[in-house]
Amino acid sequence: MNAPPNIDPSTAYSDSDVLHWLTNDARDERFIDNIFAQMCLRLQRVGIPVKRATLHVQIQHPQWLGAKILWADGMHEAELMRVDHEARGRSEYIGSPVSEIHDGAEELRENLTRDPALGRKHAVYDEMRGQGLTDYVAWPMYHTQGKRHVVTFATDRPGGFDDAQIASLLKLVPILALVSEIRVKNRLARTLLETYVGTHAGELILAGATRRGTGTTVRAAIMICDLRGFTQISDNWPRDDVIDLLNGYFDAMSEPIARHGGEILKFIGDGLLAIFPLDQPNACANLLHAVTEARQAMIALNEKNNETGAAPLKYGIGVHVGDVMYGNIGSSTRLDFTVIGPAVNMASRLEALTKQLGKPVLLSQAFADLVKSDFDLERVGETPVRGFNDPIELFAYHG
Repeated sequence: MNAPPNIDPSTAYSDSDVLHWLTNDARDERFIDNIFAQMCLRLQRVGIPVKRATLHVQIQHPQWLGAKILWADGMHEAELMRVDHEARGRSEYIGSPVSEIHDGAEELRENLTRDPALGRKHAVYDEMRGQGLTDYVAWPMYHTQGKRHVVTFATDRPGGFDDAQIASLLKLVPILALVSEIRVKNRLARTLLETYVGTHAGELILAGATRRGTGTTVRAAIMICDLRGFTQISDNWPRDDVIDLLNGYFDAMSEPIARHGGEILKFIGDGLLAIFPLDQPNACANLLHAVTEARQAMIALNEKNNETGAAPLKYGIGVHVGDVMYGNIGSSTRLDFTVIGPAVNMASRLEALTKQLGKPVLLSQAFADLVKSDFDLERVGETPVRGFNDPIELFAYHG
């Protein structure tokens, strides 16, 4: 997060200066939390006694419902807090001013100096009274397609905000909506790309790597994992149970991969494809550390599933290292950002051999040569691999 620029206290501002800054001079600032903090500081400079302000935005994210941005007097940077999907069931949300705005209120105004027994009942009002604040206002902030967010302001001025100050704040809201929407959508675009194609691929796409056939050669360790017996499970289990099972399995496999610097490029039914680029230090060792943790997570998942009478999940992992073509492949209207090449094919063939050889994790000799001094590997021997002329020396890893 970037620090806001210094604001000269001797400079005289009017509320039109704040509007001009918001519509013109803030355009080069990427982060809405920085813009929000700078806006509040400028409001103070024009004589609007804002002491606390919040911005609540909802986003589309698999983990987060949205974010809360909090600024308070004396802060040069706002605090950004993520809000998870379960937040709406908690006491801090139920009955809060934000929930009232989400439920349709067009304005909430609370005199914080009156007897609490006569005002709205919620912990956030008590918190603000404890901070010496006297007045609070909250408004909806609309983005396109009716998306409804919330902005709030509070002051410690005796008597609260006056009518002119409220009018100035209200005038800012539609401008703040425009300024925040483009930042939120930029963040949403990045989040969606990270969610669906991975962090590195997402960055390349945002940087302009969108033409079919564009790509680069990457030397990487490749990991392909597949679930055993999934067809029988999907044929016999209820749909929702199958989805829950898959999600648990993918969590067990995916989280260690991300933790150790790998990137999952694709989920294919009950399988996944991940790479660990060799330009990262210790990429091959990191892959095996991820495999170790994934296997431990699968043991825990199977123990949990066993409590409900479910059969243990079995899987196979094939690992190879080599050059892959990393880029855009597909039709003229539908592209896939992925990796292809003989090295990917080899990893896929090794994964298929795990069932035949009874070894859950199989490594090619090319990969094993890079890690066998640091890891205990079992030599399996030379094995014919479909699609390759000569037998391949294979190793098993029991992690």
